[in-house]
Amino acid sequence: MEPKVIVIVGATATGKSELAVELAKILHGEIISADSMQLYKGMDIGTAKLTTAERSDIAHHLIDILEVSEDSSVAEYQSRSREKCDQLLAQGKNVIVVGGTGLYIKAFLDELHFPDTDPEIRAKLLAEGLQIGEDAMHQRLSALDPAAALAIPKENLRRVVRALEVIEITGKPFTANLPRVDSKDLPVSVRYPGAQQFGLVMDRSNLQERIDLRVDRMWSAGFVAEVEELIKLGILAGKTAQRALGYAQIIKFLEGKMSEDEAREETKRASRQYARRQETWFSRDSRIQWINQRSTQDRLATLISAI
Repeated sequence: MEPKVIVIVGATATGKSELAVELAKILHGEIISADSMQLYKGMDIGTAKLTTAERSDIAHHLIDILEVSEDSSVAEYQSRSREKCDQLLAQGKNVIVVGGTGLYIKAFLDELHFPDTDPEIRAKLLAEGLQIGEDAMHQRLSALDPAAALAIPKENLRRVVRALEVIEITGKPFTANLPRVDSKDLPVSVRYPGAQQFGLVMDRSNLQERIDLRVDRMWSAGFVAEVEELIKLGILAGKTAQRALGYAQIIKFLEGKMSEDEAREETKRASRQYARRQETWFSRDSRIQWINQRSTQDRLATLISAI
């Protein structure tokens, strides 16, 4: 049989990683992460990165490949993820791509084209962002490209600036680079036409409860100490990693800009907002088959029957 490409998406805290491991065991496959922050070494607790034991000897790729002082981009992820997937398929291995970063999933599957950068425009927008603040810049993006604003959190000023830069360079919305997907007109430029996408969904109140509990567990597991160590390793020198959910809030706490309790509650609030944006983003793609079972085993049974 031809090796398969299975994509598992969904909001944060829905159990994607655990399901991917169980599926990989059955399919004898390997996993490619589509989480923009699990790329970074040392960002373990706050990204809910599976431990070595939890990975159950299943190979995981595109995890721990960058230092926290380095920046990442969608274009770089597209190149890396496709190269790894093609290698695995050539070896006859099934591939499970798992993550909640919508742009990364889209870049992996579809033929996105990334415009060149204009250093002058980017510098101007970044300076403006630092002057008027991330809220105002994100509101501008929402007005110009609502879909991009859904995918990009306001805390990630670098990505907001990049989207605004593309809009200014091309005169088109940033998401004009993303092929439209609906049930009648699937994109012909999809990179892996046989890929199957599955999305995990749960009711809003249960998901919010899971998110809050996850954040509390992260704090108990030493999240603050993890960020303190990453500051020593240069996280403040990079533009991407320090904007991650939880990390940005703890950095503010350590800088004396908020209390620890405020940092924890702000992390919960921002995570709930991010989950809503993820749900909206993925709901736009009719290729995704949604799975609403609660237990991993029930989800796994549904997945296997659909493959």
